[in-house]
This record gives sequence, C-alpha cells and structure tokens, in this order.
Amino acid sequence: MPKRLLTLAVNGRRHEIAADGHALLVDVLRDALGLTGTKQGCDGGECGACTVLVDGAPRLACLTLAASVEGRAIETIEGLARSGRMSALQQAFHERLGTQCGFCTPGMIMAAEALLRRTPHPDEAEIREALAGNLCRCTGYVKIIESVRAAAEARP
Repeated sequence: MPKRLLTLAVNGRRHEIAADGHALLVDVLRDALGLTGTKQGCDGGECGACTVLVDGAPRLACLTLAASVEGRAIETIEGLARSGRMSALQQAFHERLGTQCGFCTPGMIMAAEALLRRTPHPDEAEIREALAGNLCRCTGYVKIIESVRAAAEARP
C-alpha cells in the first residue's frame, strides 16, 4: 500500500508523517515519533500496555489505525510530564510503588488519567473498572490502586 501524509496532533504538537494507510498508531508513535513510552504488548487489544488518550478517552494504540485519528488530540505518557516534572499521577505511581517491572505502567497511568479527568475523586470500584482493560503480571494491583487513589486525594 502506498504511503500517505498524515497530520497528527500528539502531546500538543503537530506532526506530519508519511505512513502506510494501514499503519497502526502504536507503530507510528514508537517508530516515526520516537515516543517509546507507549508499549507494544499483546498486539491484540488484550493487555492495555499501549493505552493512549484520543480526545481525552483511553484508546488501544495497537488496534487503532493512525489515519483514523488524524485531526484528533492524541496524548501519550510522555505528554503528561510538564517542564521535565512528572505529573501528579506519575509521581503517585513512583511514590506508592505502583510499578514493578514498569511495562504496563504507561498504559495504566493513561487509563487512570482518563478516569481522573472525568471523575476527580473515584472510589475503588471506579478505579478497578477504569483499569480493567490493563493487565499487570507483576502485582496484585494493590499498589496500582493505591497510586491512583493518592493522585485523586492530592487533587483539589
């Protein structure tokens, strides 16, 4: 398939990329833009490691054609930090030991970020529901949920 020029808005910046019409968002983010925080896990939409936000909603980048998100706001884990400082949610994951190997962490944080934007003070059931599509092989999710709760409690 011939390449076409895609214009993507990623983390507040406009990018023009020549990509195959069937290029997946995860591949464009990682390979063309060098945003390797978005992890390529199962390649089948089952693990959530590739979760990004598209117009503020969680989306699996391994199942999303890059061309389908032209003109929409795409956010990756790299976009949450400001001026070299981690976001409150990233900081909470760090302080509350919400990461183990770290592979699932970007997807977990992006799913949690979407939740906290729409529900600033979620209860445990809401947190669990928001993270249900994100799998972690290292933890029992206790520290992950504690991390999200800590970030929520730190919000005004």
